[in-house]
Amino acid sequence: MINIYEVAETNAMIEHENLDVRTITMGINLLDCADTNLERVCRNIKTKIASYAKDLVQTGESIAREYGIPIVNKRVSITPISLVGASACHSPEDYVKIAKTLDDVAKEIGVNFLGGYSAIVSKGMSKSDELLIRSIPEALSQTERICSSINVGSTKTGINMDAVKLMGEIVKATAERTKHCDSLGCAKLVVLCNAPDDNPFMAGAFHGVSEADAIINVGVSGPGVVKYALEQLENANFETLCETIKKTAFKITRVGQLVAQEASRRLGVPFGIIDLSLAPTPAVGDSVADILKAIGLEQAGAPGTTAALALLNDQVKKGGVMASSYVGGLSGAFIPVSEDQGMIDAVQAGALTIEKLEAMTCVCSVGLDMIAIPGDTPASTISGIIADEAAIGMVNQKTTAVRIIPVIGKTVGQEVDFGGLLGHAPIMPVNKFDCSVFVNRTGRIPAPIHSFKN
Repeated sequence: MINIYEVAETNAMIEHENLDVRTITMGINLLDCADTNLERVCRNIKTKIASYAKDLVQTGESIAREYGIPIVNKRVSITPISLVGASACHSPEDYVKIAKTLDDVAKEIGVNFLGGYSAIVSKGMSKSDELLIRSIPEALSQTERICSSINVGSTKTGINMDAVKLMGEIVKATAERTKHCDSLGCAKLVVLCNAPDDNPFMAGAFHGVSEADAIINVGVSGPGVVKYALEQLENANFETLCETIKKTAFKITRVGQLVAQEASRRLGVPFGIIDLSLAPTPAVGDSVADILKAIGLEQAGAPGTTAALALLNDQVKKGGVMASSYVGGLSGAFIPVSEDQGMIDAVQAGALTIEKLEAMTCVCSVGLDMIAIPGDTPASTISGIIADEAAIGMVNQKTTAVRIIPVIGKTVGQEVDFGGLLGHAPIMPVNKFDCSVFVNRTGRIPAPIHSFKN
């Protein structure tokens, strides 16, 4: 039973500490929409998404109203489109047509984003996969709500370096195609290793083939709540620190569990997972970097940062797992630069570099996220950054990702403003030394020895 003290405590989290349900995401299986005729594929896709998700936004808003819990985004994730369009699409332009259809139906049902313009190429690329990948720059430049993700590696298969090389070129091409809006297309494109099937967060969300026909996944976020709880401690030891984070994560997850079960009941769609991720926003105080400062660091990036982040990530997961039997997705702490004012401050103070962020990704939930770099960065350098991050994921058996934005026309010392939840970011310097000979080698990096567990 929930007592009156817990009700008041949750209200305080919502009103003063930026607690919110970041997203309700409905996953929809589109495999039965496949056809040899492109027009029929587009029609099937539109019909199925609209039939399942027509009440998603209204349901989210009514739950938020009735329970007083902010639900920031309502989203849809779908089966990777390279699978759905394989029989009908014979050119990148064919895939762009599907992207426009997806954008139209996303606008029609009112969701913020639709994820799943995706391909899984961790061991090799089919012709369909390659066509979809080559369509990404045009697709993201002609749509507003579509998010794209490509999985280029896994612990079981290794890293597909042909795909890594291609994705460096695609990120650069997407930046060029959307340079009129500060290369915003790259903010909707992520390259992953060990991508989960049930992630509700964009841009990496897709509805995995292991999932049911439709599912409700909820992403909860509360870095402000954790920060506030830690600020109440004075000179506490690590045991007290860990217990406080764990208990706070438990409370946050229970809010998500309530919303998930209620959304599942009202929509008639099974509940999938709760993703308890401390995903920051540009709002002051809603920052993972500020949590690290509350733990005892002058700035994110100071010596001890990776250890503090490891502690935070682990305790968040421990608290969440106690609160729900179905914790999944990416659960843990996110460290995007543009979406976290504390991270932005650390970059501007000179405390945080891409290399330090890469070290932090070894122990956080995702990877190099929402990082703006100079627009003249070579595609091979972007591919090298992707390869490094994929290697961290592959060897450590965790999900890693790169969402990097080469802002055309801007260089180190300048800033870019993406608006809304995407925030603003300083342009960060990248290593100038060349890696093109390495990137241009064909084939794949084999899976690590500890992947053999059959």
